[in-house]
Amino acid sequence: MNPILVEVLRGNAVESCHAGALAIVDASGAVHTALGDIERPIFPRSAVKLLQALPLVASGAAEAFGLNDAELALACASHSGEPEHVATAAGVLAKLGLTADALECGTQWPSREPVLRGMLARGETAGPLHNNCSGKHSGFVCLACLMARNAGTDPAAFARGYVAAEHPVMREVSAALSAATGVDVERAPRGTDGCSIPTFALPLRSLALAFARAGTGHDLSDANARAARRLREAVARAPFMVGGTDRFDTRVMQAFGEQLFCKIGAEGVYCAALPALGLGVALKIDDGAARAAEAAMAVVAARLLQDRGDLLHGYSHAVLRNWRGIEVGALRPGEALTAALRAP
Repeated sequence: MNPILVEVLRGNAVESCHAGALAIVDASGAVHTALGDIERPIFPRSAVKLLQALPLVASGAAEAFGLNDAELALACASHSGEPEHVATAAGVLAKLGLTADALECGTQWPSREPVLRGMLARGETAGPLHNNCSGKHSGFVCLACLMARNAGTDPAAFARGYVAAEHPVMREVSAALSAATGVDVERAPRGTDGCSIPTFALPLRSLALAFARAGTGHDLSDANARAARRLREAVARAPFMVGGTDRFDTRVMQAFGEQLFCKIGAEGVYCAALPALGLGVALKIDDGAARAAEAAMAVVAARLLQDRGDLLHGYSHAVLRNWRGIEVGALRPGEALTAALRAP
């Protein structure tokens, strides 16, 4: 059974507990910290978007179509559907001579409530550009367009069905995941992600290794190492694109720049790269709670970066308030997590 990583207090009593597992690994594969079962395969979901975007850059597609920092950062994003996100995804498609009809991620309403309320008040409807994965999918379509150009075929026709596992685009994405994690994803348990692409269940140890490699370039091909560096640079320059207003990933990467790349995934997953330290992080909250995953990631980042500031502490020890604004409780790290990170 995995240990408790995060506790929820109501008053001064524990109301809920969130168990999980954590792996911190260096680029050679040596384990820095292991807590819980780090060998059990888990679906990383959107936490691996940086890895899924590697072929976009490594292939030369991003350069061929002139993608800028904001557009590359959006390719790594689970964004809130704010106007800047929508416009940036639309801008990528415009460079390809395509429209939102090319996206196969599905329609999703913005998660940012003021944006959603504004759309409803104006009688607007959501589309695939509002989907939190529209940047990633615009990147997939961009890769498909380069492949089509090289093959001398129609880009729109070639891109159609790009979410299928057997499509050339997804084969490139799967190959990048395999190369980074050291796991043959074709032999891993497979599911379908919320945005319709394949998702593979992989051990936390392998995911942490992949992010250590993405942060250092160690044991990646030259093309993938350059791609990882370019994507991390783009995110550091345009962190708003990765999440949005008041989102953990955006706020933390605005604060720490290239010291830290971090990305949440659905169902309580977090992955991160700390390039200067040569470390990768992967954690999973067993019950899928996102706020517990953020709290645990904040604890890990604060410990590894030796940060004592308010930002990370505000997530790891978040104050909980009721609808009247009265303080009713808080989050705090579980004893097992603090003890594991305290060890030399």
